[in-house]
Amino acid sequence: MTGSLSAVGYGLAAIGPGIGVGIIFASYIQSTARQPESGRITLPFVWIGFAVVEALALFGIAFGFVFGA
Repeated sequence: MTGSLSAVGYGLAAIGPGIGVGIIFASYIQSTARQPESGRITLPFVWIGFAVVEALALFGIAFGFVFGA
């Protein structure tokens, strides 16, 4: 078998952040639908959560390069 298993590892590591981003934005849409006046208040928390979850994906690709040597 040839190729890099770190690419497979990153593919598996990207599943978690993908699901996490979906849950974050789905929760924001649901909360805004229930209380439209809170949309502006909760939007910064959505972006902070998005950034934290996406950091996991970046860590996954970085570790793939570090340990793939």
